[in-house]
Amino acid sequence: MKILDTLFEYKPKNEYNFLLPNSSNNEIEENTEITNLYPSISVNLDFLKVKYNLLINSDINIRNFTLTLKSKEFSAALIYIDGIVDSASINTSILNPLLLRNSITMNPYHASTAVSKNISVKRVKKFNLEDFLYNSLIPQNSITKVKTFNELIEKVNAGFCVLLVDTLNLAFAIESKKIPGRSIDTAKNETVIQGSQESFVENIRSNTALIRKIINNENLIIENAKVGKITNTQVAICYMKNITNNDLVAEVKYRIQNLELDALISSGELQQLIKDNPARFMPQLISTERPDKTSEALLNGKVAILVNGSPYALIAPAVLIDFLESPEDNNLNFHLSNFLRFLRGIAFIFAIFLPGLYVAITNFHQELIPSELLFAISSARESIPFPVIFEILIMEISFELIREAGLRVSSSFSNTIGIIGALVLGEAAVNANIVSPILIIIVAFTGICGFAIPDFLLSFSIRIFRFMYIILGYLAGFLGIAVGFYLHFIYWASIKSFGVSYFSPYIPVSDYTKNSDYHLKAIWKRENRNRNLNTKRPHKEKKISMKWRKKDK
Repeated sequence: MKILDTLFEYKPKNEYNFLLPNSSNNEIEENTEITNLYPSISVNLDFLKVKYNLLINSDINIRNFTLTLKSKEFSAALIYIDGIVDSASINTSILNPLLLRNSITMNPYHASTAVSKNISVKRVKKFNLEDFLYNSLIPQNSITKVKTFNELIEKVNAGFCVLLVDTLNLAFAIESKKIPGRSIDTAKNETVIQGSQESFVENIRSNTALIRKIINNENLIIENAKVGKITNTQVAICYMKNITNNDLVAEVKYRIQNLELDALISSGELQQLIKDNPARFMPQLISTERPDKTSEALLNGKVAILVNGSPYALIAPAVLIDFLESPEDNNLNFHLSNFLRFLRGIAFIFAIFLPGLYVAITNFHQELIPSELLFAISSARESIPFPVIFEILIMEISFELIREAGLRVSSSFSNTIGIIGALVLGEAAVNANIVSPILIIIVAFTGICGFAIPDFLLSFSIRIFRFMYIILGYLAGFLGIAVGFYLHFIYWASIKSFGVSYFSPYIPVSDYTKNSDYHLKAIWKRENRNRNLNTKRPHKEKKISMKWRKKDK
């Protein structure tokens, strides 16, 4: 038994002669350039089956069939991804011509004969399989010849149907895309009463079509770029060739084309990657779901960026007053638009400073309050055991939680959460002597002012600054708020969006008299585009645009 134990005893080795693959080797393997297609269809299909893991991948389809041309048989195959192609189009425009219409009588490359008593051949045209398939046999409007596996895989992933034929070292990428997605709907977050009701969707080609429907001009340029080594996300850069500054277009293209990352999913990610000051949370590009707002920005000399899979367009550059404007301003009389813009400006100021001013006044500057109001505030806070800073922080945090909960739950519960938070929670807090009634008014009015700001990203930034001013007002009163505003002003003034000052046209002051500003002029007096964009066409209209009012003498 000892002899058997000695013979069959397992002794582990101290060293092994195999290597585990590391990340660097994987990266080298992924970046290795794939070779050209081979004339043998079996070799090409074997490579594609391995590349697409066909044994476990369920949505990759390969349709093998035989082509009979000029009494010869050629092995052929179609490869496509099920779910993002139009099956009816493949059957009608690809398989039907290939299998049913390739008879000798319909082949223009066969010998052309003169029918007579003595049949004689007048002209013989050399048969070319590649030209015959490309020019005569596939009645499809978009066919591309691909010669490498990289191009073939890229086309298949994009929703094309690729035709492989034996003896040809190329393939035919036939457009048959039918990518699922929602149809064009009304704008959800940027609603207007008088104006277009259409909004962008997740399909980039539908979005570019919406822009071209508004701007019927050949100078509208839409360039494509791809971002992401894995996702190959399609990005469209839109601008007016005869209006937009070339340097601005070049800068946008340079930033997008020099992004080294694996994946890009949405326009929100792209916005963080290409803005001038990535570490600052103030919005530096306009994000909009409205084609009319995007088209207006293009006509003013800006650049729009669309990302496939995202229903939002990015507009560059953007300054502070752009985020306080609404698409409906241009649809109303300029007097009404200016009144609404004035209200938004007041709401912008109150949303930032009102809670901090309340804390500063109640703690340090009671002499600024009228005596009757001071007595009312004192009597209301007489039974409150907590300091003002605790009251306002707990109410502001509660309000932010209610707002976040209303956004995250389904629409059927959002109204219920608002009612519970506003009525039940607020009333219970007052009755329990946790907060004073006037503080409920301050927080509610501040929240309403925040909702009056059209841009969500600016409103979100204001919510963060509001807490900073509350702390400064509690620590040093008006002095703390003044110092905070001074630093805040310097912070905003240092921001640039693609080279344009964030306070333009107010800073520098010399631009104020030349550029249009927050106050809208009459629509027949908006003759110039903003000078800070340095557009190719500074004038939008003539001095007298309404010629019908000019009476003939």
